[in-house]
This record gives sequence, structure tokens and C-alpha cells, in this order.
Amino acid sequence: MTAGTKDDPWQLTTAPGTSSYTMHRDEDADPALLVCQVGSTKLSYLATAVDDLHAWLLSQKDNGDDGWVALGAADEQKPAASGTVEAWGRADDNPAGGWYGVRKGYRGRFGMYLPPLLEHLGLAELTHDARNNRMRAI
Repeated sequence: MTAGTKDDPWQLTTAPGTSSYTMHRDEDADPALLVCQVGSTKLSYLATAVDDLHAWLLSQKDNGDDGWVALGAADEQKPAASGTVEAWGRADDNPAGGWYGVRKGYRGRFGMYLPPLLEHLGLAELTHDARNNRMRAI
């Protein structure tokens, strides 16, 4: 397994398997960040997102669908579907108090890029369909 550092980033693929990207922790940033590189586009999320999202997913196990939650990835400018990972990643009542994405204009796509990282780290499982993917905590 890679270290998840700038020199040895995680090599990830979106849930449908259509795009590859890298992600690493930037511990020098204050607060610590997850830096996601998708082609020439760089997105940054609060590093606390990993533990916070995992805890939220664990809390969803009582939702009647065995804890499965839709990813619902959306750009920052588009609304997120209610009850999705994307909606939670920008909700005022999440532990971050709003957006986990930190770069204005590039704060969205939380539901696209964070779930594969949690799967890679062994914290969650994802479906890998062409569309409408879901995840749940392990």
C-alpha cells in the first residue's frame, strides 16, 4: 500500500472505474489537507473528512438499507441530492460545519473522490456500477 504522501500518493479510481487520480495528505497545511490531483485539476479537502465520513457512514447502518448511502457526486455550483455523501460533505451540520472542500470553485465532487479513498483504506465498500454508486462503512 502506498503511503499517501506527496512523494508516494494513493493511486485511486472513481467508483465507476472511468477516471484515475491521485490523493495524498498534506500534513504541513494548517489544517491538514487531502490533496486530490485529477489531470491538471487540483482539489483539496480537509483531512478530517476520512474519519468524519467513516463515522457518519457507521451511523447510517440504521437507515433501513443496511447502511448503503448514494454517493451523489456534484460540482460545487450544482445542488447535491439529499441524503447523499455529497450532501453530507457540504452540510452545515457535519463536523466541519459545511464544506470539506477548501478551494473555492472546486469544493464539490466530495462524493466522487473521497469514497474510493475510504475503500482503499479498508474503511468502506463501494459499488462499482456505471452510475448511481453507493457506499457503506465496514
